[in-house]
Parts: sequence; C-alpha cells; structure tokens
Amino acid sequence: MPNSIVHFEIPADDIKRAKKFYEKLFGWKITDPWKMNYFMVETKDKGKDGINGGLMARQNPGQPFMNYVAVDSIDAYSKKVVKAGGTIALPKMEIGTGMGWIAAFKDTEGNLMGLHESPKKPPAKKAATTNRPAPKKKR
Repeated sequence: MPNSIVHFEIPADDIKRAKKFYEKLFGWKITDPWKMNYFMVETKDKGKDGINGGLMARQNPGQPFMNYVAVDSIDAYSKKVVKAGGTIALPKMEIGTGMGWIAAFKDTEGNLMGLHESPKKPPAKKAATTNRPAPKKKR
C-alpha cells in the first residue's frame, strides 16, 4: 500500500527522562549515533514489522508526537492537503544531506501529521562492456 507511516518523533522536555521511560517500558534501544542530540528509537528487530523513530528535545510548547508518511513529492501532497481541506503547518524543509525533506500539515480535525520525501536514488550503473572478441578456446 502506498504512503505508509515510515517514521515517528517523540518530543521531550527532558530527553534523559524520556529515554529511560521508553527503554524501561518497551525495551526500545535509544541511541544518539550522529552525536547531534537527536536519538534513534529502535522499536523492532531487523526484518520484523514496525517502524523506528526519533526522540528529540521539544522545539516549542505543545509540540505533539509526530508520525511521518512517505510520499513521492511533498510539493504535490501539500497541494492535495489544501485541496482536501487541511492546512500546511510546516513548509517543506531539508532534514539533512541525503536524508530527504519533511513538511507537516493539520487535517480537518486539527491533527498534525508529517510528510517525508526521500531523496531520489541515482540510476544504477551499468557494467562496462568491451568490444573485444571473446577469447579462443584452447584445444
């Protein structure tokens, strides 16, 4: 099914406290692999169903838990949001080199939801071909 939820973010007033809570409650692995105060929340084993997410410092009062839906084009989906009666809460912004872009919208009920657009993968390189004749078989 297209447009799956691919990531979540948990905002926290006290990251240490929230990290301890979720690790103790669910046994999730929470680490800061990039050393940028954005913690990866691993909720599943590789190959198993589910999604992973992030734990971060709350950026503003009332910042909610956020789910991100995968889309091919944030620009196209932003237009769809408005046409369907929603509003754009956070315009498209790059989240990091090679990590893609995010945006957020409010639905008709005031719920906040995120969009995530992955960077386009470069086309696969073709194997080099030569115009040399095949080697002769030895007799």
